[in-house]
Amino acid sequence: MAENNFVDYVKIFCRSGNGGPGSAHLRREKYIPKGGPDGGDGGRGGHVIVRGNAQMWTLLHLRYRRHIFAGHGESGGKQCSSGADGEDIVIDVPLGTVAKDAETGEFLFEITHDGETQILVKGGRGGLGNNHFKTPTNQTPRYAQPGEQSVEGWKILELKVLADVGLVGFPSAGKSTLLSVVSAAKPKIADYPFTTLTPNLGIVAYRNNQSFVMADIPGIIEGAHEGKGLGLRFLRHIERNSMLLFMVPADSKDHRKDYFILLSELEKYNPELLDKERFLVISKSDFLDNELKREISKELQDIPHEYISSVTGYGITQLKDTIWKILNKPQ
Repeated sequence: MAENNFVDYVKIFCRSGNGGPGSAHLRREKYIPKGGPDGGDGGRGGHVIVRGNAQMWTLLHLRYRRHIFAGHGESGGKQCSSGADGEDIVIDVPLGTVAKDAETGEFLFEITHDGETQILVKGGRGGLGNNHFKTPTNQTPRYAQPGEQSVEGWKILELKVLADVGLVGFPSAGKSTLLSVVSAAKPKIADYPFTTLTPNLGIVAYRNNQSFVMADIPGIIEGAHEGKGLGLRFLRHIERNSMLLFMVPADSKDHRKDYFILLSELEKYNPELLDKERFLVISKSDFLDNELKREISKELQDIPHEYISSVTGYGITQLKDTIWKILNKPQ
């Protein structure tokens, strides 16, 4: 997917429909000059509904659709006939989309299944017709209930990428290169920080026609939990990954320190992220000799790790096997 076509955050103004008013009609037919109340109920105002769509990967279709209005309910009629409900507006979104109230920041719901629907803004209820208000002492009420008013407000839709494996590392750690090697994804790759500005997804083919989804997410820097660098734009995407694959380049001055900086940023953002399965790879290892690898392994002896080179293909097959075992480990 083209980098500039990935949209993971939109703010939209939504308004539901007014409920239709109930009818205060009195029955009037030939030979029945004083018929009772027969006013019907008003129709419900239309909802604004969010629906999960497994075929979508981005919120791009909502970028320029900032105002979403549902239809109004119609008035009740005579002979106790109810008014038609207002037209519902259905917004399709990718799985992993979270809805929030823009003013309060309140979490509303999350869409995680294909076809799942949630009401983002509820339509007003239709008013009751005068038929509901007749009593033994008031047999011809000449009033009915008005419909409820619509509800409106700014809402935020935020996409958290759903993937099996999320790549975690500093800018230029080799995450995009790895994804381009193990999948058909073509992320932008360059030798400077923050080449990746939006998540890239790739399907990694495995043995026996099996596969898993890997996400290359914008690089993290120290202080990301406070919004530094790409900050929270990065961190929210790793909340939905099954496992985290940490990447530290071979030319790092202190592999252990870098790993724990990354781990610390995740913990400060959301401590629950540390409950996920995680594994460390030392990227760009093609220029390491065996002696250097032994020194690095001694430094990382308590941290499960492997060495890879996306350029030469060294260790890639072994890494796929390791990821598959972690993803399919019995709970």
